Amino acid sequence: MAREDKPYRVYKGGRAKGGVPTLTRRPRPAAPPPARDRRPPREQYRGPGPIRDEERRWGVGRIVFIAVILTILLLIGWTVAGYLSVRSGVKQANERLGERAKAQLAPQDGLMLTTPSTILVIGSDHSTHPTRRGNRLADTIMLIRTDPEHHSMSYLSIPRDLEVDVPGFGHEKVNSALPLGGPSLMIRTIREAFGFEINHVIVLDMSSFKDVIDALGGIDVNVRTPAVTKHECPYPSAERCQRWGGWRFGRGIQHMDGKRARIYARIRKNDLAPGEGDLNRTGRQQQVLQATLGKMVGVGTFVRLPFVGEDLVKPLATDLTTPQVFQLGWLRFRASDDRTTYCRLGVTGDGDDNAAVLLMFTGRSAVQPPSPVSGAGCLKGTPLS
Repeated sequence: MAREDKPYRVYKGGRAKGGVPTLTRRPRPAAPPPARDRRPPREQYRGPGPIRDEERRWGVGRIVFIAVILTILLLIGWTVAGYLSVRSGVKQANERLGERAKAQLAPQDGLMLTTPSTILVIGSDHSTHPTRRGNRLADTIMLIRTDPEHHSMSYLSIPRDLEVDVPGFGHEKVNSALPLGGPSLMIRTIREAFGFEINHVIVLDMSSFKDVIDALGGIDVNVRTPAVTKHECPYPSAERCQRWGGWRFGRGIQHMDGKRARIYARIRKNDLAPGEGDLNRTGRQQQVLQATLGKMVGVGTFVRLPFVGEDLVKPLATDLTTPQVFQLGWLRFRASDDRTTYCRLGVTGDGDDNAAVLLMFTGRSAVQPPSPVSGAGCLKGTPLS
């Protein structure tokens, strides 16, 4: 066989000249790094940068802070609205009080919040009874004394049948001073009869007083003695009124609207207790007045004040300014039951009992219960019955 036809090559032993021929290999791809080593390339830190909108969060602290601010603004706005409503009614009440009455008042030396003051409350009875002189007798006569230093208040009821010297008219019942000379003569009569300097006066129209209580949503009165009266019969015929059982007030706490509260305060003859008289009536008047004042300074009234503020002073004629009305409300709010004194004078007025009561009322003597003879005396924390 020829050399060229052989299927193989024959190499001779020994190293031939030149490099040994080799087969060319394909390069292997580099193995990928393990998964834990796959990290993005590091970039240079450039600071926190601006906070993107989607990263903003409303924290609890921020929400509470904004809620507190909004609540304070709401309270301020509501208080201003209530103040303006009351101011509108007080302005009209100031105009209803004559200048002669204002001239009889002793000036208030300082703020009511810091200085004791004495306020005369006169309830005017516009009765149509033919025996009533001028149809404007004083149905309620009461003194209120404030003591800001001790956060206390005192009430002194003066029986309308108590006889005193009315300046210019001689010896008369104290309630006759109103029809004889108006509020100015009443102020002068109280001052000269009992020695009190009157700083402020409130003349209350009893026929409209029920509207004040209705504007407050009624009041709660603790009736200690059951009472029945036929005063102010609601029926037109005398025959029907004769058969009518009368207004009934059971023992315990009673919620009264304006009409029932006014009737309760005016009970003089109690069909269930024939021995009661004008002194018991003064106790009921103190109850109604105290409950009304307490409702006025309540939270519920504050919420409704922008809507009812003007109605609360509509039946009044007074010299009190709007700031003084709010100061009086604050003093009543601060005076707790154990710091409130309720007093009344006796009808006779010619003994030492009434003089002792005047000392108790002004805080210059210890409180003593009513005398069984004259009925004059004081109680701490509860109205007289």
